[in-house]
Amino acid sequence: MHHPHQQKIADYNELLDQLIRTAFLEDIGDGDHTSLSVIPENWTGAAELLIKDEGVIAGIEVAKKVFQTFDPELQFEAFLSDGSTVSKGQKAFRVSGRKVSILQTERLVLNIMQRMSGIATQTAAYCERIAPYKTQILDTRKTTPGMRILDKEAVRLGGGANHRMGLYDMIMIKDNHIDFAGGIEAAITRVKTYLREKDKSLAIEVEARNLTDVKEIVRIGGIHRIMLDNFSLEETREAVQFIHGRYETESSGGITYDTIADYAACGVDFISVGALTHQIKSLDLSLKASE
Repeated sequence: MHHPHQQKIADYNELLDQLIRTAFLEDIGDGDHTSLSVIPENWTGAAELLIKDEGVIAGIEVAKKVFQTFDPELQFEAFLSDGSTVSKGQKAFRVSGRKVSILQTERLVLNIMQRMSGIATQTAAYCERIAPYKTQILDTRKTTPGMRILDKEAVRLGGGANHRMGLYDMIMIKDNHIDFAGGIEAAITRVKTYLREKDKSLAIEVEARNLTDVKEIVRIGGIHRIMLDNFSLEETREAVQFIHGRYETESSGGITYDTIADYAACGVDFISVGALTHQIKSLDLSLKASE
């Protein structure tokens, strides 16, 4: 089945450039007066990123972009690639050039990489739990505003798949849309009319609150995926059997590391986990001067 919502967003680089600019603006302002006063402008040196934890490393390519955006003369050498499993004591990269440039970029690089690596590590652990099943893990829109592209990239590097990037690349009719529209049928009908009028091809997902909703959605048809929201395991099995492969299925709502394998065993195609991107334990990394 063709999924328009899985295509990469065209302006990834534009969003990344803007994110980096904003981050420098909030951190450096009119100058890092500590570094500028302590270190002469022309002194050069190097630093290495040290891994102090076990997990999955993510953000090396973004780090390179941060350094080279700030000072194109900085030299960057990666020792590992994004998505690699790492252990304590490994080095991810070496950056060399003006010491004042390295000092001004180190915190931003660490903030990005610790968070991305934490998300990738957590995603990998969830994926491991459901490895025997066909189910894929998806992220959500529960991301830190302005950092979504990095959060979603980290999920991908950890072995998960990206749900829609935003509100623009998929139709997702949720409970509030249904209540505001006056029912499931009204909501789906309006969506189809809208897509026809706007000549847009977007996948349509509809949230079901119970088995009655599932039957109603299947009766109306013409959609791509049904989200089983806050269903028990028993209800999930029943829904999957009833849908019988006619539409994709996605379990969502409060599914944890402990229960995820049980949901995957019900035969759903996807499980979305908000915690991947909004309950983060960062991976411990440090940037240390090296000669």
